[in-house]
Amino acid sequence: MPTDPSPADVRTRLEQLEQRVAALESAAPSRDAPAPAAPAADADDRFWALHALRRLVPGDGGVLFAGTVETADGRAEWQWGRTTGDLLDADWTAHAAALGALGHPVRLALLQAVVQGTRTVAELTAREDTGTSGQVYHHLRQLVAAGWLRHHGGRYQVPAERVVPLLTVLAASER
Repeated sequence: MPTDPSPADVRTRLEQLEQRVAALESAAPSRDAPAPAAPAADADDRFWALHALRRLVPGDGGVLFAGTVETADGRAEWQWGRTTGDLLDADWTAHAAALGALGHPVRLALLQAVVQGTRTVAELTAREDTGTSGQVYHHLRQLVAAGWLRHHGGRYQVPAERVVPLLTVLAASER
């Protein structure tokens, strides 16, 4: 049975992660820099994030995703990265509830509506694609339990730290 890492090990890993994130952020183009009018002819420019990741994560590599999104609640910016080894060694079944919550068309429609500013059950049930209030509550409970939504004061919201992961899952599921 694996033991929990010591506080010193956790601090060391956190410092290393902070250094990697800082290096990735410094390698990113300025937010004020104009976007290129057409794809660059040089593949190194087009895959700048991939090349930075290769430099920062030697060995078996890693996975990184990041995004900046303007939502009804304001700008959501987020980035996340893990080594390939960590991901391959993790218990994938632990993600079943979060992924399963996204596996229904009504729940996806509810998430999309909430990201776009629809907040209350009354507003959500007024939509043609969500069903009765009982059905809406059923789906909302699953989304809240999986962490895709927060509920406070009768209003629902996709937490800022979940907006980019949600959009990443959607983008990754495109064919």
